[in-house]
Amino acid sequence: MKKKYFFLILCFFNIGFFSVFAQEKDFGHISGNFQTDAQYYIEDSKIGAAAVDEQFLINSYANFVYSLGKFSAGFRFEGYMNSLLGYPNMGGINNGVGIPYRWAAFNNENLEITVGNFYEQFGNGLILRAYEEKMLGVDNAFDGLRVKLNPYKGIYLKGLVGKQRYYWDDGDGIVRGFDGEIQINDLITSFSESDFRISLGGSFVSKYQKEENPVYNLPNNVGAGAGRLDLSYKGFNIVSEYAYKINDPSADNKYIYKPGQALLINTSYSKKGLGIILGTKWVDNMSFRSDRNASLTDLNINLLPEISKNHTYSLAAFYPYASQTNGEWGAKAEVMYRFARNTFLGGKYGTTVSVNYSRIHDIKRTSVNDTTPLWASGTMGYESSFFSIGKELYFQDINVEISKKWSPKLYTIVSYVNIFYNYNILRGASGYEDIKAHIGIIDATYKFTDNIALRGELQAMFTKQDEGDWGLLLLELSIPSWFFVVMDNWNYGNPDTDNRPHYLTAGFGFVKGGNRIQLTYGKQRAGVMCVGGVCRTVPASNGFALSISSTF
Repeated sequence: MKKKYFFLILCFFNIGFFSVFAQEKDFGHISGNFQTDAQYYIEDSKIGAAAVDEQFLINSYANFVYSLGKFSAGFRFEGYMNSLLGYPNMGGINNGVGIPYRWAAFNNENLEITVGNFYEQFGNGLILRAYEEKMLGVDNAFDGLRVKLNPYKGIYLKGLVGKQRYYWDDGDGIVRGFDGEIQINDLITSFSESDFRISLGGSFVSKYQKEENPVYNLPNNVGAGAGRLDLSYKGFNIVSEYAYKINDPSADNKYIYKPGQALLINTSYSKKGLGIILGTKWVDNMSFRSDRNASLTDLNINLLPEISKNHTYSLAAFYPYASQTNGEWGAKAEVMYRFARNTFLGGKYGTTVSVNYSRIHDIKRTSVNDTTPLWASGTMGYESSFFSIGKELYFQDINVEISKKWSPKLYTIVSYVNIFYNYNILRGASGYEDIKAHIGIIDATYKFTDNIALRGELQAMFTKQDEGDWGLLLLELSIPSWFFVVMDNWNYGNPDTDNRPHYLTAGFGFVKGGNRIQLTYGKQRAGVMCVGGVCRTVPASNGFALSISSTF
């Protein structure tokens, strides 16, 4: 790790300690958290878990935050010795130990200044979102300066400049951004008590990266702008944002010069016992990175939020959807209704039914002219009309969930999920059949006492494509401070009759206060893990896993 980071951290805390003696023994406050995940790998040819050179790998981090009055500072230690399999780590770039994240902030009433590393989001993230997701190995934090200003009631301004984290270093590109928001009801006194609320916002983000391509004349500066409107009235709410990006040739779009656009609209309505959500998203050529040659999850400036449901059950999440930055149209609808207690469908304790539907297509593209093929590098690439919808279906999800309490001791969740998955598009493959899967789930919890409970999951997926049918059985026993779990995920319908493996897992854990320790042994299938429309490939593995976390 660079020595300057240690020097900066010492400076941060020296400032804090000098302040201590100037404020009559106010020693401030230190907080933080720690997590380590370690795994011992065992070769298992039956599930495709290959032998590895290094059998024991570990990911760990610890955050430390010091605050005193209007001043705060912190840093994060990270150690990958070496990085767990499946995390972004090409050529060992993520291996190592150091302090890649450090910051200091000063907040004085309506002004906040942050120097060092920080995360930020403008609006819905269509042109800027810096965030961290440990499960995916994503961290595109900024390293630079951020200023937040509230010059008048109802007016909020943000500005930033910096480079983005690229593992243990910063990427080459420089990002500059400005965001403003006006809360009309706060700004205009006569509207302050109104049930009708209005919020207006706008953002502009530019990136600078020196043009060094020997083939194409690439822009050094790329700008993107967005505007948003949020409305609410009692139980009704609408959130909308439109974004536009000038030509940005990159590895993601095969170096074409077409501008990008995106539109996101989410509406909701709720009242006692009823909730309705409707939404749509349209994206055209909206990959936005501070390095035009980056790939996978590296150096993304923006994030296009998913429009499909983010499933938590294993088999329902077997074929997850990844947002398509080069083009997609999607729509979703969800209705949740709670049947009241002491009715025919509600029973003694009530019943909740949720129905969700999402469908995502390609966008419609036409050739620029008769001689230029689609996606031809160095050209405009293609033409498309705003909010056009293509014929090719990427993904469809229809699911129904019924939650019911039967007695003070028994609670169940029953689900049905129907999935269509365009394997070739979403996995970047060719020659595969589209996946059509039916998934059934029963989740039941029985409480023996207030402190002792047994939870069971029974899941089944039926499909004639890919690896065929799967079944999953899970049992989890919880007692004060302890839990025990055993699970079997069985690929019983695999077309390869000689290879229908069981993925057995067993483990236990201890939880008390802010501390949690878990030890498991088992097998993990190869697949794809997604969070928020961003995905990573997970390799097959067999072995022991230890997880320790603590907060203070």
